[in-house]
Amino acid sequence: MMGAIKQRMKRVAPAWALAAWQRRPSGREITEWIDRVLPARAAVLREHIAYHHGLPNLFNPQTYSEKVLHRILFDRRNLPTQMADKNAVRSYVADRLGPEILPHVYWVTSDPATIPFEELPDRFVVKATHGSGWVRIVHNKAALDTANLVATCNRWLMRSFYDVHHEWPYKNIVPRIMVEEFIDDGHAQAPDDYKLFVFGGRVHFIQVDTDRFVGHRQGFFSPDWTKQQVTHGTPEICGDVPRPKHLQQMIAAAEVLAREIEFVRVDFYHTDQRIYFGELTTTPGCGLNPLRPYEYELLLGGLWELPKRRR
Repeated sequence: MMGAIKQRMKRVAPAWALAAWQRRPSGREITEWIDRVLPARAAVLREHIAYHHGLPNLFNPQTYSEKVLHRILFDRRNLPTQMADKNAVRSYVADRLGPEILPHVYWVTSDPATIPFEELPDRFVVKATHGSGWVRIVHNKAALDTANLVATCNRWLMRSFYDVHHEWPYKNIVPRIMVEEFIDDGHAQAPDDYKLFVFGGRVHFIQVDTDRFVGHRQGFFSPDWTKQQVTHGTPEICGDVPRPKHLQQMIAAAEVLAREIEFVRVDFYHTDQRIYFGELTTTPGCGLNPLRPYEYELLLGGLWELPKRRR
């Protein structure tokens, strides 16, 4: 089998990858290259099995993670792609909630060299519209190495986020760079992120992420802000998390945005004055990090009604 993989790699891999293979690559490198030469669905399934240590039920999925996997493998609608596109989703949100809920966008481009840094405020956010986690927060423009940031943006533009985990919603997004308003909620590095899990048009679960780039932690709550004893691959927040002032507004807005799809995670930022839309995610975490305890996998999975024609 290893000989067959090597022959396949010679046909599809660039020279640097072949050189890496000859120097006895790490287990992680081998896995990445096997995934690249495997058909996309096989690579997705292999990764899910590796994280969950068992075979998923693809024909009658029951758990939350199995249903995320099912969507990645079989859902080919256009709506999840619009939701994943950080530029295109703005029109979707504005049509349903009005443009006021959106952070201000200073610039959208396919050429990072055109970003007018001299016209930007001291703090802003740069992100790739076609990926997840490809974000750079600028806190002090005067200290910014603009050449380095432009180079980072160009690296993002040359990559397809679909190749990372083969999530279909990212496959056909046009790569762009977006420069956006920094939302200041009083935290120094990044605002807290409120992620509302909406099943069948109703919010059932809320995840809060703090210090996303340094010391990342999560907490989970019911819609009435009762803390849930559950983890999802990230250390738990220590202590209490105050009930957000605009919680009911977030819940109402999330349910409006989720009316046209069976499940979506709707993210917001929250300040004392208002809420801001963050993003829509239809395949959170690729379904790779299981909810613990396992009862929550079954609970959220039971809330997710798959489209009958895709079962």
